[in-house]
Amino acid sequence: KPRLVASNDRFCRFLEEYCPVVTETYYPTIWCWEGRVQTLLRPFITSRPQVQYRNELIKTADGGQISLDWFDNNDSSYYPDASTRPTVLLLPGLTGTSKESYILHMIHQSETLGYRCVVFNNRGIAGEELLTPRTYCAANTEDLEAVIHHVHSLHPSAPFMAAGVSMGGMLLLNYLGKAGRDTPLMAAAIFSAGWNVFESVESLEKPLNWLLFNYYLTTCLQSSISRHRQMLEKLFDMDLVMKARTVREFDKQFTSVMFGYRSIDDYYEDASPCRKLKSVGIPVLCLNSVDDVFSPAHAIPVETAKQNANVALVLTSCGGHIGFLEGIWPRKCTYMDRVFKQFVQAVFEHGNKIFSM
Repeated sequence: KPRLVASNDRFCRFLEEYCPVVTETYYPTIWCWEGRVQTLLRPFITSRPQVQYRNELIKTADGGQISLDWFDNNDSSYYPDASTRPTVLLLPGLTGTSKESYILHMIHQSETLGYRCVVFNNRGIAGEELLTPRTYCAANTEDLEAVIHHVHSLHPSAPFMAAGVSMGGMLLLNYLGKAGRDTPLMAAAIFSAGWNVFESVESLEKPLNWLLFNYYLTTCLQSSISRHRQMLEKLFDMDLVMKARTVREFDKQFTSVMFGYRSIDDYYEDASPCRKLKSVGIPVLCLNSVDDVFSPAHAIPVETAKQNANVALVLTSCGGHIGFLEGIWPRKCTYMDRVFKQFVQAVFEHGNKIFSM
């Protein structure tokens, strides 16, 4: 049974009534119960629902551009009026885009409820060109702020919330910690966020985890910028960046330098959402598994969460990183998908019961 951590009794009762999945026993797929196995197998096992996107490129203040993929759900029978159709902003993980299976499943769940979705693709990784020598990081929220303002300005009368996965969840938490109550978002859902970057990279540098995850993630990061090498060579020694063999080395040579940090430690401190959780000003539900090597159990800020009435943590004993597979053959819906669907529906249809907290 998941552990529900929330100091606000009203928020707890709200979740128990309208998002009961967070109190139900989670039965992981018995033949892949270990966290690393769940993490590795989910992308290959889960189905990929068909989603037809409408792409939009928006300009940023520094001359760059951001690629947004819209699922308008114009056939929604529940919300035929597009101006008031609830909107969910989705933030993928570190090198993820709108094509990730977990994003496609979130859109599929939203479609059945009649909602509209828009996926925020980080700069340079969704096929669009880099117009400036700048990509993205977990600490800098400028692009996310621009996207939230843009989406809200297009549909100012539509209920609006966001969901972030892995690094997308970290970025969303860092934005919420900075914005407090000054955001058009009603609420947010966070899945498999790395709460303390120092602890995350240390866990990922253990020999088996490096072999299974760290090296692959590093090559994905390098691949995501190699297409833009001509633009990025203006500021970086790309040969040195391409020699990185860990995420930490990549961040030291590239990410922390790009965003002007004096050291990688300064960047990792700023990127860690655990430091900003106390300032979150809207209802946030965060799902983590305690066997997630990307976000070690001892780094989950349980005590800090108890000090903020807007925050609820749901902690499962199994599930890995963006895994949460369940059932004998977990092709379709995961536990994470069910948490997403119930919480989003609870916020859009019964949110007034927690917004007076």
